[in-house]
Amino acid sequence: NDAAVTETSYDDGSVSVTLETIRYLDTTVYIADVTVSDPAALKTAFAQSSYGRNVSAATSETAASVSAILAVNGDNYGARESGYVIRNGVLYRDTAAHDQEDLVLYADGSAAIVREDEVSAQSLLDAGAMQVFSFGPALVENGDVSVETGDEVGMAMASNPRTALGVVEAGHYLLVVSDGRTSESAGLSLRELAELLQSLGAETAYNLDGGGSSTMVFLGQVVNKPTGGRHSSGERAVTDILYL
Repeated sequence: NDAAVTETSYDDGSVSVTLETIRYLDTTVYIADVTVSDPAALKTAFAQSSYGRNVSAATSETAASVSAILAVNGDNYGARESGYVIRNGVLYRDTAAHDQEDLVLYADGSAAIVREDEVSAQSLLDAGAMQVFSFGPALVENGDVSVETGDEVGMAMASNPRTALGVVEAGHYLLVVSDGRTSESAGLSLRELAELLQSLGAETAYNLDGGGSSTMVFLGQVVNKPTGGRHSSGERAVTDILYL
């Protein structure tokens, strides 16, 4: 593998990653701009290589187990009993969660926001879904910000560490993690996160599990400042990752 690698970039001819760290609204935000020649290069992995309700590991551990170039935490599907789980083209859970908005990544590299009340997991699989994330909400749809100023996940505070995936076009992705809940970083609201992704060119963007789960790993190093766990890095154990 003759990859060109620096502390903030990776390019092997088929996968290119450029990592940028910015200050945005009193918060440190890590933006990985990713282009792949084959959309299948964007994969997911389960903690401990096992699908299960409470099978978990630090994002960096799961990333190491699959030799990830870049990884972020996923939707932490194992913390919930419902919500679709399709990973790497395999259907693991088809129990719909009420009022649940999902991100679908298709084999051709296209992305869509769907509602579990309106579509079955099997029909998504039949249509070529490779990954389905059940967390949310959608941040950007068809280039437009799709969350209101007051929208939040459950009981979450307005400003939090966040993890999001943006799709600029097929094969061009933005993986974004923000710090938060610290003296250095205030954290972002969903609306602020959505506006950032839109400004970066995302046509579709989706909120993944955040707070203490938010972690980005690049070439084996945790690049953000996780706040959620007992691991030496501060990582929370989660059930899945999104990676290259």
